[in-house]
Amino acid sequence: MSLDDDLRTIGGDVYVSPRYLAGTTAIGDPGLAPLRDLGWDLEHDDLCNAYLNAPDRKVRLGYLPEGEDDGLWRINAYKDPFGPPAWGVCFNDSCPTEFVRAFTTALAQAYEQGPDAYLAAPDPGNRDRDPFLAVVPLIQRGWQIDHPRWGVFAIQSADGLAGLEFTTGDLDPEAELTTRDARWHLWAGTSIDRPAWYATASTDTPVALLRAVTECVSDPAPLPRWREETFSYVEGMAQLTPVLPPRPTAPTPLDIQRAASRRPAALPASSVSRWSTTSRPALPGPRR
Repeated sequence: MSLDDDLRTIGGDVYVSPRYLAGTTAIGDPGLAPLRDLGWDLEHDDLCNAYLNAPDRKVRLGYLPEGEDDGLWRINAYKDPFGPPAWGVCFNDSCPTEFVRAFTTALAQAYEQGPDAYLAAPDPGNRDRDPFLAVVPLIQRGWQIDHPRWGVFAIQSADGLAGLEFTTGDLDPEAELTTRDARWHLWAGTSIDRPAWYATASTDTPVALLRAVTECVSDPAPLPRWREETFSYVEGMAQLTPVLPPRPTAPTPLDIQRAASRRPAALPASSVSRWSTTSRPALPGPRR
């Protein structure tokens, strides 16, 4: 979405930069829209949680404002609709909605391509599915690679207020789906231990879906927000720029030509009255 699209659908009176400090919009529709546009079934429970199911029931999304924890968005994919998830992703309740939409947009595209796309687990031996591809957008935009502790590789924004961690070794599949102990851990704020927001992805999450999120997170364009609804941490760390009405664009040569063609035709010179500063000859007086 462009900034103009964001203003129309989300609204705001300030732009927040860097965008990973913008916080959530508290609106679920933009994140649900790419999958709803495919005709996925939407259901609600008595608590107003929303659930989207793919037609083959192999991908499911939960939007859980009344869930048991702060995992607002939970998306799982299955090889067997009645089996355990092949992969799972979680965005917490403070995560900027645009990052969720980036994921669900990529997921919608992958779903249309079929299981070979939306179940394509990362593979270091496959050029198109190498996990490293997920961090390329961050590196290209100046994020720095770090090795904070054994078994963890990280890449951090230049200001140190956002980061992505990749954990090596074996992980508990169930814990990856229900806790922050997942293969991929994306966060923003002053501390990874108490982040402003976070997102996690399990081991077999397709690289193309992860890359869509890192592309969006590292995009230098700001995000629109309402000043009174921004979190307190934004004031001290992010830049807030007032949203101004768009300036009128300068006319192009074609615009000038079209305007000239719409003017009424000029009258002949002989029919136009003209004033002169010279004295007129005296008129003859009345006969005596």
